[in-house]
Amino acid sequence: MIRIKPLTTEELPAETQTALEFSKQLMGYVPNSVMTMAHWPELLGAFRGLVSVIYGESAIDDGTKRLIGAVTSAAAGCQYCKAHTTLGAIDLGVDEEKVKAVWSYQTSDLFSDAERAALDVAFAAGQTPSAVTDAHFERLSNYYTAREMTEIMAVISMFGFLNRWNDSLATALEDKPFNSASSLFDESQWQAGQHRK
Repeated sequence: MIRIKPLTTEELPAETQTALEFSKQLMGYVPNSVMTMAHWPELLGAFRGLVSVIYGESAIDDGTKRLIGAVTSAAAGCQYCKAHTTLGAIDLGVDEEKVKAVWSYQTSDLFSDAERAALDVAFAAGQTPSAVTDAHFERLSNYYTAREMTEIMAVISMFGFLNRWNDSLATALEDKPFNSASSLFDESQWQAGQHRK
């Protein structure tokens, strides 16, 4: 059951148009989470600003950021965000085989040691309470600068917000990410659960 109904296009306040165009450019569609945030246009505008910085000019590439979001979301149990981030990674050119292997990143030879260190932090930070330790950051600092580690934490933290938002609201999953995740992963790796209409 959807707990706060997303607005329809006809119901959208005029001040949400910039955020909607941004979502279309970023993802190719407007997610239901954005249509729900549109009930509070100021929140939607503020969130768009955060996303535009995190996915803007940066040291860590956006494909890697989507995989960090996927692993964070897996740790939090958010199937909605797992579908969105894995589709986003593919849309950004991450090899489909690598995306399929993201749940076994610790043992897959498709991931570098640097990527494993970042994804280990993402998985630990996605848990409640956070399972991040000093050892995680000692390892991370072998591969990343302070700026790059800040970017990694920003992605993880953004998905902390999105995971709670979408799982708590049972946000309905759109067809494109649903179809992508359904074709990429078997039922032991991904299920739409409460997010399917």
